Parts: sequence; structure tokens; C-alpha cells
Amino acid sequence: MASKSIKKRPNGKWRARYRDLAGKEHARHFARKIDGENWLDEVTAALVTNTYVDPKDKKLTVDAWCDLWIESYAKRDSTVRQAKVHLAQIRAEFGPLPLMAVDEMAVRKWMARLYREGAQQSYRFALHNRLSQVMRAAVRAKKITANPCSRETSPGEGKQRPYVCTEEQFWQLYEAAEEKYRPALLLGAFAGLRIAEACGLRVVDVDMDARTLTPAVQYPCLPLKTEASMAAVPIPDEFVGELKRLLDGRTDGWVLVDNGGSQLGPWKIERHMRRIRKQVPGLSAEFRFHDLRHYYASMLIANGGDVKVVQQRLRQAKAMTTLDTYGHLWPDSDKATRAVVGRAMRRLINKSADPLRTVEESAEGPASSEH
Repeated sequence: MASKSIKKRPNGKWRARYRDLAGKEHARHFARKIDGENWLDEVTAALVTNTYVDPKDKKLTVDAWCDLWIESYAKRDSTVRQAKVHLAQIRAEFGPLPLMAVDEMAVRKWMARLYREGAQQSYRFALHNRLSQVMRAAVRAKKITANPCSRETSPGEGKQRPYVCTEEQFWQLYEAAEEKYRPALLLGAFAGLRIAEACGLRVVDVDMDARTLTPAVQYPCLPLKTEASMAAVPIPDEFVGELKRLLDGRTDGWVLVDNGGSQLGPWKIERHMRRIRKQVPGLSAEFRFHDLRHYYASMLIANGGDVKVVQQRLRQAKAMTTLDTYGHLWPDSDKATRAVVGRAMRRLINKSADPLRTVEESAEGPASSEH
């Protein structure tokens, strides 16, 4: 604090004033000198402990802060759109309230209400994460003293198992798809591409001779999210042959195009998926394009692929992500453990069996010779 003082005014009131670290002056009037001194002591303590909040910011609403926050959110367009969807829910719950009025109990009540209304755990977790992100920024900007979101208020991320279709269901889905959408299904089910990667795949990214495809950009023409996403994916001759047929001689442009030759957007593919999944008996009503990637992973696992192989083929940055998502698809660990230990112990059993037979034979030998 640069300076502070308290003086008696001609009207009998006490004027307490101070300058904050930015040099801005703040003043209040009190009927008693002791009240003014206590106020200055509180302000001094807040400045020393780095918990000071400008008095005018105590009236800053959640709505106003969300406006300021999203203006400084320099991310890709799709990420900003998702953030705005979350902010709409945060505004609906807390918008008119002062930012400082959103405490831990308010967050708990919001999460509880969403739970009672049937919101999925993953959705509640995403909203809580966004609110925490917004509040962390407010703390750093010294608009509030603490983030009301914590592990105690979070609903938890949850473990959502993927919908894995059968081989028969996939081919029924493929037959139901319009011709222009079939390359997308191949890229999801037999190369594990994410929908934005499939829509951003170019014909030049597919090496027919080397039998590989290498995603380079994602829809519409943006960089991939991680370096791991740029890894080449091996594809078999059957995949190459069907893709050549679907490309119908095209040697450039996007792999996925509409009837007019323009790049297909992810929303068109998801809309088509919603339509054709109804034609496949037993397929989940929530099956989406990303579940084709899960189908690809399940094939690799069923045919002996270990965690590292599956991670590399899915182009995931961390093996833990692969395990968290697909760990339940690997063979039963108890059964595998028993088999491994059993094989190791057979040698012990065989070794102990031979001396026993030798003892029995030596015991029978002399007895038979006496007769």
C-alpha cells in the first residue's frame, strides 16, 4: 500500500483513505474513528496476503465477467463455440449475481440440480470444468479471492464405455449409407480416424502404394490437435481397393466430398449416422461416428494388440488414455494370470513327480525280489 490516512471531517465524520498498489485512491467515511481504522487494517491485510479485490469489482456480475473472459479466449473456432455453449448454462444459473457471490455451496446446488434433472455425468463434469476455468481466470485477474470450484464440488468425470458394434452391424450400417458417406465409415472403422480428421483427409494423404494414410489437417483445414495424431496408419489391400473404387479416379481434393464436390462437414456425417443407425437391428440409439473408432480399437484388441500397439494405431498421446477407454476390452486379467502362473508351475509339479515315482519303484523292487 502506498499510503493510508484517517482524518476527521468538519461534519464530524472520519474520512479513511488509502492508495492501492496501482496508485488508485479509495476512501470511505465513518461515524467512529475505530471503524475507519479497522477498515484500513482489513485492506492492509488483504494487500499483504494478496487477497485484495478492488471495491468496484465486488459488483462485477458473472455475466459481465463471462463477456470479458470469452473475449480473451484465443482458441480455434470450434473450441470457442463449445465454450460459448457452456457459458450459456453458467449465465442461466449465475448470470445476474456478483462474481463474488458464487461460493462453494452455490456450485454444489447447481450440480445437484443438474443431477436431479437427469443431466449426464460427463455433461455436468464439462460444465463444472468450464466454470472452474472461468473462476480461475477471475482469481488471477484479482476479481475474486478464491475459486469456488474444487474436487469436492466436482461430479467427477465418470467412465463412459464406448458403444462397440459387431462386425455384422457395421456392414449393415455400411450398406445403409449413401455412397458419398461410405469412405467416412471406412476411415472410422478401419483406420480409427476422428470425424474432423476424416473430413480433413485429402487424397494426397493416402499413399496407395505404401498402403498408408497420414492425417495432416482436420476440418475444415486446421492443424491436428497433437503431434501423435500425425502418425501414419497402415491399411490393407482390401481397404485400398474399396477406397480406390469410391474415389472413382479422383487424385486430388478432399477424400470426403458431397455431390457437388465440396468438402463434407462433420455435422452432415453425424446427421446421416443418426438416420442410418435406425436401420441396424440391435445398434445403440446413441451410436455415433466416433464409435467406429471404438470398433477399430476393439478389432485390434481382439486380435492380440497390446496397449502400445492400440495407442499407436489410434494415435493417442498417452497410453493411459487408451487404457482408461478400452481397458475393459482386453482379456480377463484373472484368467490370464492363472494361465501364466500355471504354466510356470508345471515344471515344479513335473520335477516333484519324478522323485516320487523313483521312490515308489525302489520300494517295490526289493519286496518283489524277496518273493
